[in-house]
Amino acid sequence: MNTITLPLANVSCMHCVNKIRDAISLLPNIQLIDIDTEQLTVSTDSSLSDLFDAITALGYQVGFHYQLPLAGLSCGRCVAKIEQALNERHDIAHFDINKQLADVYGSISEQALTNIIVELGYQVVTTSVTQHYDFTLNGLSCGKCVAKLTTALTQDNIEIIALDKNALSVITSLTAADIIAIVTTTGYQAALSTDIQTTTEVDTLVTPEPEPEPEPEPIIAPQDNVTQLLLSGLTCASCVASVEKAIKAVDGVSNVNVNLAERTALIYGQAQSQAIIQAIENAGYGAEESEDDQTRRIRQQQQNQQTFKTHIRNATASLALGVPLMAWGIFGGSMVIDSTTSQISWGIIGLITLALLVTAGKDFYINSWKAFLHHRATMDTLVSLGTGAAWLFSMAVVIAPNLFPLTARHVYFEASAMIIGLITIGHALEARARSRTSKALERLIDLQPQTAIVVEDGQETERPLSAVISGMVLRLKPGAKVAVDGLVIEGTSYLDESMLTGEPLAVHKKMGDHVRAGTINQQGSLLFKAEHIGSDTMLARIIQLVRQAQSSKPALARLADTISSVFVPSVMIIAIITAMAWYYFGPQPASVYMLVAATTVLIIACPCALGLATPMSVTVGVGRAAELGILIKDAEAMQQAASIDTVVLDKTGTLTEGKPQVVDYKIYNALTREQLVQLAASLEQGSEHPLANAIVKSAQQQQLQLSPHHDFMTYSGLGVSGTVDQHQLLLGNAKFMVKNNITINHAETDFDFIANQGATPVYLAQNGVLAGIIGISDPLRKDSLSAVKRMQKMGLKVVMLTGDSVKTAQVIANKLGITDVVADVLPDGKAAQITLLQQQGRRVVMVGDGINDAPALALAEVGIAMGSGTDVAIESAQFTLMRHSLHGVADALELSKATLRNIKENLFGAFVYNTLGIPIAAGVLFPLTGTLLSPVIAGAAMALSSITVVSNANRLRLFKPSRQDQEK
Repeated sequence: MNTITLPLANVSCMHCVNKIRDAISLLPNIQLIDIDTEQLTVSTDSSLSDLFDAITALGYQVGFHYQLPLAGLSCGRCVAKIEQALNERHDIAHFDINKQLADVYGSISEQALTNIIVELGYQVVTTSVTQHYDFTLNGLSCGKCVAKLTTALTQDNIEIIALDKNALSVITSLTAADIIAIVTTTGYQAALSTDIQTTTEVDTLVTPEPEPEPEPEPIIAPQDNVTQLLLSGLTCASCVASVEKAIKAVDGVSNVNVNLAERTALIYGQAQSQAIIQAIENAGYGAEESEDDQTRRIRQQQQNQQTFKTHIRNATASLALGVPLMAWGIFGGSMVIDSTTSQISWGIIGLITLALLVTAGKDFYINSWKAFLHHRATMDTLVSLGTGAAWLFSMAVVIAPNLFPLTARHVYFEASAMIIGLITIGHALEARARSRTSKALERLIDLQPQTAIVVEDGQETERPLSAVISGMVLRLKPGAKVAVDGLVIEGTSYLDESMLTGEPLAVHKKMGDHVRAGTINQQGSLLFKAEHIGSDTMLARIIQLVRQAQSSKPALARLADTISSVFVPSVMIIAIITAMAWYYFGPQPASVYMLVAATTVLIIACPCALGLATPMSVTVGVGRAAELGILIKDAEAMQQAASIDTVVLDKTGTLTEGKPQVVDYKIYNALTREQLVQLAASLEQGSEHPLANAIVKSAQQQQLQLSPHHDFMTYSGLGVSGTVDQHQLLLGNAKFMVKNNITINHAETDFDFIANQGATPVYLAQNGVLAGIIGISDPLRKDSLSAVKRMQKMGLKVVMLTGDSVKTAQVIANKLGITDVVADVLPDGKAAQITLLQQQGRRVVMVGDGINDAPALALAEVGIAMGSGTDVAIESAQFTLMRHSLHGVADALELSKATLRNIKENLFGAFVYNTLGIPIAAGVLFPLTGTLLSPVIAGAAMALSSITVVSNANRLRLFKPSRQDQEK
């Protein structure tokens, strides 16, 4: 039997001691020797696991807790070796090992634990150094990459200051080579910037002398560029597939999205734009590069106007011929060649019709010929085959009527003219409706003024926006739009930011505040310094995000794309089978029935509606979201969001204002309140954490002089340590105090009091003794309660996730009516909670704003970042809310459901139209009615189907979120 003495924590009285004594008496193979409120001694020859479980189940803490940073572990086998060694120790109760950290509970000493790890050939970091490194990054192309690297860098000895696709800034006890190795192992590249801003002591490792290993060679992966092209010649989904195939064949293209609704292509990769344009032209279509938003907009407007005018002109000419001919036939006129006179007159009409086909209908035939040369078939192929077959049959009857039976000498020139006219007028109306789909994007572009007032040497001059450079001082007059992003240096005013944030109330701006391009000044005059110009402004980034999202495709679109790729050839085969069936098995005149049926099948089966169904809805839906202050990265996220059933909300900065402030103090030694705050603020002055900012701000408000700190170290999810005025300080939560053997039992009542007020208690230890508690409160946002109620009314399960203490979190949750609370979670535990919910069959949306939220945002089905949050969070999320209100979450989910419903309506209509139309056109109703569907009616139906899809998609522009609770 081994005698073991273990420390106890949170044991405040003899009643607690007796509870532990009773629990131990029930455990076999463990004999209690002695116990008090500070420690217990037991005798055992088995594992301590049962003992630890029994005591922690009572709410107390027992044993030593070590978190040792590790190095040298390269794979799961290394982890398994350490786990096997620890499993053989009876003085270890619980452990959790990964490649970076050993988290161990037990009675084992730290030195003994270190020796076990070192003897296995690995390393333990025993003295900590912090350095501030800045790295440039390569190979990160999207938010998922940022989230992946964030997860890899989320370690106790690394504090991420900033991270985006291009740069990384960290404070760490590791060396620069260690950070570069982590980045490289994750699949990206990092290079150290020349400046190392902060340096403390050098790390030392407890380690055997390992053989030196060569550093891995970085794999250089260039970042993707985004090129936008304006396309011409596209008529249906088959054209989209052909263009995408041609672009993807160009070297350097990583991905492409072609938007049939806007006739644009977004190309990702390193390929030259001229090579892409050449590939598109070789495929039989046209393309031109869009240099900037204004140029693209003007060019698109010109294209739309020209297309509309051309279609109207061609439709008028076609119907001017077709309508009289059809009226002639309907009101009793003969359309049969039964004499030389009729032969001559209909021959003249045939030549007029031919002239119409080669003018008003020439695009159909040119495009179908190009498609034939490239071994594909499109909507133009169907139209040209149908109208061409009708004209050729009719002209053959005119030229050689004796070759046909008398009953088959009917001409169909009116069908060719009417089909061209109806389809063309349908394209004109479709083009007019399409031009309305991007109104939201057009309004965003309109926000950007074309000039700015520059102030130099006291003189104000108006200059083109292209002449403004970063660092210039600009004047903003009442009623004017902000030209670029900048920092106010003089004056006060109220700015309307509604088009960027969706927030209707004007925002007060004063010296030190930021202004954004496109916002509108209401009253006062401001001087501001230009910071971000051109494509770097928030407005420009928003426009780019909206455009990319409008060109993206949800999973449903892949179904339409798959069908479209084989649809036209399938229709042509059906038309041939139909013609053969009528010729061999139909009544006389078989040739006439064959022509009518085959032509009608070709005309009615146009895939325009199928190709427009998804992109029209996505374009309008994403644009409407932008108007509501919601930025959507891709259409796939909208489809995912439509099926969400659980909303996980981070507390700080999401449910709360994100502006914590010190509200209470408790002191346990000779320090005054001012001295307590001065020490804590001096220690925290280098930290970016919101709670640290609150302490520093409190000291500044009290005009306290801060002292420099040394040996500063941060422990993710626990706290910070360092030296201030020769005092060894620890500042953090209860876990951090217990880990460092700081007695906090006597402060439990004060801790509970502060936590029950909804504030976060933070412990400060001075030279190994608890000095005080600082209570920090982050007030709830005014609309958090109504937003939570609204989401619950939508049938969503609302979960609050926070690293705050259980008691504080529960107070906040009770105020909001949230019953599912997960508190006291370390940063890496947030992603684990998302996984746990997903394992329960929940479809989760995560809402957050901090760096530590990034892995959870990326892991959830949908991540929603608050726009005022960090770049890492925004990069990792699929949705970004430009206004800091949780009503934006409900708005986003409602709009996603409305958009997906609209897409399904369009696809259903397109599929049903073709599913019913083709059999009717082929003549399945002939036995019942004795007549075939006219090709003219088929042409009208085809045009109507496209107009219906476009009009239905535009209904989304009228979407209004249900915010009945917002004002309550």
